[in-house]
Amino acid sequence: MPLLSIWQSNPEAIDQFTIEQVVSSAGDGNLRDGSVCSSELVTFFSEVPSEKLAKYVQHCLGSKFEKGGMVLQDLVNELGRRLDYEVANGRYQGTSNSIGFDGLWKSPEGRTVVVEVKTSDAYRISLDTLSEYRQKLISSAVISENSSILIVVGRQDTGELEAQIRGSRHAWDIRLISAEALIKLVTLKEDSDEPETGSKIRSVLTPVEYTRLDGLVDVMFTTAKDIEQDLAAEVATDSKVEIREETRTESASITHGMTDSRQLQIKRDAIVAAMSSHLGDPLVKKSRALYQSANHEKRIACTISKRYAAGSTYWYAYHPKWDAFLKDGVEGFFVLGCMDLDLAFALPRNAVAEILDDLHVSETASGMYWHIHITERGKSRYELVIPRKQNIDLKRFEVSL
Repeated sequence: MPLLSIWQSNPEAIDQFTIEQVVSSAGDGNLRDGSVCSSELVTFFSEVPSEKLAKYVQHCLGSKFEKGGMVLQDLVNELGRRLDYEVANGRYQGTSNSIGFDGLWKSPEGRTVVVEVKTSDAYRISLDTLSEYRQKLISSAVISENSSILIVVGRQDTGELEAQIRGSRHAWDIRLISAEALIKLVTLKEDSDEPETGSKIRSVLTPVEYTRLDGLVDVMFTTAKDIEQDLAAEVATDSKVEIREETRTESASITHGMTDSRQLQIKRDAIVAAMSSHLGDPLVKKSRALYQSANHEKRIACTISKRYAAGSTYWYAYHPKWDAFLKDGVEGFFVLGCMDLDLAFALPRNAVAEILDDLHVSETASGMYWHIHITERGKSRYELVIPRKQNIDLKRFEVSL
């Protein structure tokens, strides 16, 4: 049975496969350029969680097998996609009629990275050859002068290769990173909901003159701050918020009991799995709260609340950046999870957009957000509270976990 058929019908079975078994299950099991095996493998990698990609990378580097270098190349390219690059996979084996590259990554900022993947630095790399590939791509108008080369290696002990790059005339066009560090950047990006975090992470992968360290410090500081703020939004303690209602502003105090972040993620994972089944496509993590299908057409923003004793209610925030993300997909859902319920509420983005003008708004230093309030009316009947208007019965939006 082909890999994708097994993945769709029995994903738990695939979770038990080694990467060798995954490859042998794809197409005819013969991984080569232009093969069905290659196509299925790339599709499969685009749909699995980043944690699984990391395990496959580690296996490729720690256990020698015949196609390990080819598989690692596809895995690294998928990591590029997780960093929001537009990625073109290169050939496994070069030909006299093609320009050699393992991947072309184009960033949202308009910069292209020519990627070279090496399982180790045991053999000396011809930097002149890599530079020649880049120049040919520029001459063919495939990429622009605003481009650079990124070498991704399996080993962290790369002192000799680093010295080779520093001592060459290509030092300002080439950067080097280990596969493990690349995985860490993906994890960092997925733990934040700030679009600027991804941009700052991508800036690290391009050649920058760091005699003055302010720019590097800014990347580190703001990325860590983004993640801290995003997490605090969901596991916050007591805070005062400003609620704007029409033209009147009033101060209100809302108490948030601390919820363990690990328990929040367990609940979120269950919701994402249920929504993947509901939508008929695996949803892959883009950021802490945002998930999408591999083709980016189906999208969800998932947030979670505990039950508050007063009025048996749940409180959420809906952010403009989430609304923009959902709007850009073909199908978008704002999914509300409840820590004590085995169900979630999947509201179509269009339905949410219709009520935004009626909701309370909070203003903070980092921006604004809308208040979403669910209340329980009778046994197992839940309503979305619309200030000054009739509440919305949420029964038709329920998704069982």
